[in-house]
Amino acid sequence: MSLENFNRSEKKDFLVSSASLKDVRAFSRDVFEKFKIDEDLREELVLAIAEAAQNIVKHAYKDMPDTQDKMVVRISCSDDVLEISFFDKGKPVEKSKVKHRAIDDIKPGGLGTFFIQQIMDSINFEPGKEPWINNLVLTKKLKIS
Repeated sequence: MSLENFNRSEKKDFLVSSASLKDVRAFSRDVFEKFKIDEDLREELVLAIAEAAQNIVKHAYKDMPDTQDKMVVRISCSDDVLEISFFDKGKPVEKSKVKHRAIDDIKPGGLGTFFIQQIMDSINFEPGKEPWINNLVLTKKLKIS
């Protein structure tokens, strides 16, 4: 990360759908490249973003398969902190129910939250401001080169 990229922000909205997840990953990669994020870290961050977006699709919109709602992904960098925010209008997040399955329970799925926790420095559920219901904020402290 170089100093020239501080205080930058980019955001984009995506249809809440599993089909949109490839677009979320592509957007994230493009932004991290513009921000000159280290390539190894870039791929970890893309994984965290993809898992968070998948959780929105899978859980916040569980009983709304044909929704035309959009979620917004905003990636901001200020000083040496990267902040990734997700905004959606799905079911409100019940923080007490957000947890990953046991790591030693070998089966597909259920580890997205674990990956996000391992990659990011902090994960916060903030109250959504109109028109949003949910606002997930992931932060990562960056090393400056």
